[in-house]
Amino acid sequence: MPLAIIIFVFVMLIPLPGLSYSGHAAIALLIFAIIMWATEALHLAVTSLILLFLQPLLGIESFNNAVIGFANPIIFLMIGGFILAEAIRKSGLAERLTYFLLSKLGTSPSMSLFAAVFSTGILSAWIENVVAFAMLLPIIKQIVPLMGVNEPEKGNSNFAKAMVLGASYGSLAGGFGTEIGTAPNLMAAAYTHLPFANWMIFGFPLAIIMLFVTWKLLGWIFPPEVKGIVGGMDTITDTLSKMGAMTKTEKITLAILLFTIGLWVTTGITGIDSYSVALIGAALYFISGVIDWKDAQKNIDWGLIVFFGGALSLGAALLNTGAATWLIQDLIGMLGTNVSTVSIMLLLMIIGVLITQVMSNIALSAILIPLSVTLAAAQGQPVGIYAVPVAIACSLSFMFPMADPTVAMAYGTGYVKIKEILKAGIPLVVIGIILTVIIMLTIAKPFLG
Repeated sequence: MPLAIIIFVFVMLIPLPGLSYSGHAAIALLIFAIIMWATEALHLAVTSLILLFLQPLLGIESFNNAVIGFANPIIFLMIGGFILAEAIRKSGLAERLTYFLLSKLGTSPSMSLFAAVFSTGILSAWIENVVAFAMLLPIIKQIVPLMGVNEPEKGNSNFAKAMVLGASYGSLAGGFGTEIGTAPNLMAAAYTHLPFANWMIFGFPLAIIMLFVTWKLLGWIFPPEVKGIVGGMDTITDTLSKMGAMTKTEKITLAILLFTIGLWVTTGITGIDSYSVALIGAALYFISGVIDWKDAQKNIDWGLIVFFGGALSLGAALLNTGAATWLIQDLIGMLGTNVSTVSIMLLLMIIGVLITQVMSNIALSAILIPLSVTLAAAQGQPVGIYAVPVAIACSLSFMFPMADPTVAMAYGTGYVKIKEILKAGIPLVVIGIILTVIIMLTIAKPFLG
């Protein structure tokens, strides 16, 4: 904590021409927050609470504006996702789905990780990545002990780390596949007017390659200490046999889950936004009696939601004070004129990746994508040449828990520490940038408008 305070004071003393006092203070507070979160000097939620009262004290935002981060719809999507996950777990449906999945894919750690990465990846091309992750999380929590791992929440299992990060990163990578896969994709589609099919032509190859890279890289960074399910396929067959037919509660849980997924997939037709859908599904689980509020109180990590709300609050402050725009325009201005397409693409992607780790990717894409479209028009380039890679960069949120709700939820399991998220996330971000640039300049170029 002393280090974070010293660096905060140091940044405040550095002149930043062209930036207001409130913007200057917002940047200093951002650096303070990153150090506090990365070092876990205090619980992540406590740091977020500190950010709330520091904003009015430092003259960055009023308290009323600072707490607006907690009204961000993504918070309610997280709450809805958590409640869905708890219902799937409590009803016994998670256990049944786990054994069914393992009976089809086999009992090896590698195939379990494959299932974690690709299940969330394919789902998140069509529904919110938070929800895709939330649906698989109870299954992961069933698979890990079956492999003979004891107390994975103490962070002592490589297999558990790979599984929970695989599902989180898979949900992020899968979102690259379609225009509706992520909020930044939707923003890019709105500004570029690219047809849905055009995006899929380059988006799906990128998503599939990234899912394979994620699967292999996590298996290499976190080599599993387990050999397979204790008892092998016999255990799975015996357990499925003992379970018998689905119970009434399981059937109700599955029906509500399928109904909720149906609403997510058809948001474009019904006009019901994905945040409302999450709460509809959650409410139905309470109304049907699958879970009660005591289950939600006990088994949902409310501290994680406080942490994420604080991170969103800080992102909003960077946006409202002009600090985010100042940072971006200053960096782009450093390039000068006469710069190659690849250089601009790389710089915009790097800016997107770095800022999205600590700022809502929706807010960031709202700044970067219009700028990208303007740059492309000024150069006579296809309209999506910068906007599409920027949208993808805004979803390369692999490095910190505050970067994306799924990474926060993965961290919340206790299976993985922040330094381990960085260990896996940094190489994936670098590979993601390189792959995106290659695909944009080859497969994608004829389809970018």
